[in-house]
Amino acid sequence: MRTDLISSRENPKIKYACAVRDHEKQRAADGVFFAEGPKLCLELAQSCAVRAAYATAAALQKTPALAALDPVPVTPPVAEKLAGTKADQGVFALFATPCPPPATLDTARRILALEGVQDPGNVGTLLRSAAAFGFDAVLLGPGCAAPFSPKTLRASMGAAGRLPVLHTADLPASLAKLRARGVTCLAAALYRSRPLDEAGRAFPGGLCVVIGSEGQGLSEQTVQACDAAVRIPMTDRVESLNAGVAGSVLLWHFRGV
Repeated sequence: MRTDLISSRENPKIKYACAVRDHEKQRAADGVFFAEGPKLCLELAQSCAVRAAYATAAALQKTPALAALDPVPVTPPVAEKLAGTKADQGVFALFATPCPPPATLDTARRILALEGVQDPGNVGTLLRSAAAFGFDAVLLGPGCAAPFSPKTLRASMGAAGRLPVLHTADLPASLAKLRARGVTCLAAALYRSRPLDEAGRAFPGGLCVVIGSEGQGLSEQTVQACDAAVRIPMTDRVESLNAGVAGSVLLWHFRGV
């Protein structure tokens, strides 16, 4: 048990952890991200390097496995500041952000691509589904929620640490490169689309499922950069599904292809 207890809410290490929690620029500049909760932190520790960890005595007593993170002990008031709320879980950690090589897309066979999915809950849900259904990589285009923000991490349950997540400033151009090596790119869209059941199941060169936001959908340029558009057949009781649900249905449908 470490004895270097932090009891001041103004401790520089605590203030830095809060800055990483709250600011994407800080996360990007330092290559670290913030996570909270015993289950999430232990899960992330299996795939991401721990840069620092903090825990209350009560949290360590409840979950002895947290000792593997070598957390600095903190008092409940400090934990409250780290959580940003009074309902904290008593466990916090900073992890090194994974940096998959760009060449990952040269060999990945099943890829999820997102464009303009701004809601962290939807991005997190889709990352979790992509990991669950065996996809090899995720490609984030402009306008997507940050995969390592606290809200996205909670929704993904750390899935961003288990599969490569890459970024592109030009999604249509990235899709064109995938198609050039034989990957079939399917856009989730309504206009000029075919029902999902008619999309086929044979993609010898690989498959990329492309999903946009619920409100705006995919841009015309992105749809045109794909091989075809597909839609999920539904009754007329609802107009649409949110991006997290619709994308998860598509990822399940194309599992194992």
